[in-house]
Amino acid sequence: MVERLKAIAAERRRFGYRRLGLMLRREGIVANHKRVYRIYRELALQLRPRRKRGVRYVRGNDVPIVTTPNERWSIDFVHDRLSTGRAFRVLTVVDDFSRECIALEVDFSFSGERVARIFDRVALSRSLPPTIKSDNGSEFTSGKLLEWSGRTGVELHFIEPGKPNQNAVVESFNGRLRDELLNEHSFPTIFHARSAIEAWRFDYNQRRPHTTLNGMTPAEFLKIHHSQDSQFQAAL
Repeated sequence: MVERLKAIAAERRRFGYRRLGLMLRREGIVANHKRVYRIYRELALQLRPRRKRGVRYVRGNDVPIVTTPNERWSIDFVHDRLSTGRAFRVLTVVDDFSRECIALEVDFSFSGERVARIFDRVALSRSLPPTIKSDNGSEFTSGKLLEWSGRTGVELHFIEPGKPNQNAVVESFNGRLRDELLNEHSFPTIFHARSAIEAWRFDYNQRRPHTTLNGMTPAEFLKIHHSQDSQFQAAL
């Protein structure tokens, strides 16, 4: 257990002993949290304060290029304000291969548990991907989302801090959402924001052409991909 704890701590340098204990349990290594804490202290694995921006604290592994729909989703948050001045957030979920917008969740605040519930709700109508990629925001690195990952088998991949280019698909999507909707409209209530943003998601998936998809919409691209895949399977 000691060597595995050291390895996980080296890989995820911003994890404290509680979250490291969760990672051990996900791998089937059962250990009392007091024992984990004792070893954590003995090995001097305590979190160090951040000294400057740009320091690498977590591993930002390259991930393979996706080749099929639903192979990997990318997630992020976009921030905006109502016309009253109150801030709200939008959780954006995008399929890296088809560019389909899986979900746009709008609220004033989010927790890791809330993000997990959103994924569970999406899973009622479609399969979850093998991997979900995100930055190191507290909602995404929370214990609740790590528990959800262990329960569902979905791997959580965290990009390096300060490297948004490693999450380019969802960053590009967020730019479109802001440019085409959020900067063009002012919403008096959260309910108006939810309605308009969900309508924009439908338009984005069904009507808006994408240069990265050879001028097709995500819906058109998926239809052609599934048709070609079916033909390939029939030929086997």
